[in-house]
Amino acid sequence: MSTLTKRILYTISIILFLTSFTVMLYYGYKTFYIKNEPTTSENYTYHFALIAEETENDYWRLIEQGAREAAKENDIFLEYVAPKRADNEHMLRLFDRLIAAKVDGIITQGVEGEQFVDLVHKAVERGIPVITIDTDVKSSERNAYVGTDNFYAGRLAGRTIIENTMGKQYIGIVTGRLDAINQQQRIEGLKEEIASHPRIQIVDTKESNITRIGATQATYELLKKHPEINVLVGTSSLDGIGMVKGLEEIAPNKEVYITAFDVLPRTLDLIRSNKIDATIAQYPIEMGNKSVKVMIELQEQVLLNNEIFTETRILGKDDVLQSSGATR
Repeated sequence: MSTLTKRILYTISIILFLTSFTVMLYYGYKTFYIKNEPTTSENYTYHFALIAEETENDYWRLIEQGAREAAKENDIFLEYVAPKRADNEHMLRLFDRLIAAKVDGIITQGVEGEQFVDLVHKAVERGIPVITIDTDVKSSERNAYVGTDNFYAGRLAGRTIIENTMGKQYIGIVTGRLDAINQQQRIEGLKEEIASHPRIQIVDTKESNITRIGATQATYELLKKHPEINVLVGTSSLDGIGMVKGLEEIAPNKEVYITAFDVLPRTLDLIRSNKIDATIAQYPIEMGNKSVKVMIELQEQVLLNNEIFTETRILGKDDVLQSSGATR
């Protein structure tokens, strides 16, 4: 092989090597290099977190709606978190995680027990204000409570029965969760209101687990076990809807006075069609909106009044027909 041929082969080899090396570098660059693109982010005044009882609950979505309205008006970044299904242990883990994330404020449903009290203490100790919403835990160091006076709401439920029934009344209660503080307070308020009326008595209480299907099943069980029941009271937002369904399944022709809770659109429809007699109206959008505004105040000062009760009242058919803005 001549010297010229060797040089040509050598040159070709070098070119092939350099080409291969260049291709290797190029694809390695494309594979492993992460381009640092400039990112644009909103300039938020504060970062607040809202911990709901469960993600897709209609009532909690209304609270979220009100909170987001206030957050948008005040340049607040609002984070909405919740268990998929009502689960206190999961809620408490979310609470702890948000404390670790050093958010500027936490708005959460109150949970009974020492663990919740300890987490509130941990948050406040680290300079993170805590507002309980919907359900209060007065034994904690929470900075404020925003929401319904649940004991008073229970009394209103009792008042509807006293004022709109005659003779012996046997009450079956469908409640969201037996271990929920707000549900317990509503039942206690109901008991106190009817205590001086011996013609009215509570027969039994069943749990709905905050679902329509659960309320339907609870109603079915109540009426099957206690056919004398002629009053049904629901203490959480989906109970009224489920109670109507349960009554239709087991005793469609039975006359039962029904008091529901909350102003979900379907509940109001059932009042218009005479299937629910009354509902105890609380205003979740107002709660959410007010809680964010109170949290903004807490960033700069201590509140003298740390119990902020939102509106609660009885809505019957006439009220529903006259008002189109009940959910606000």
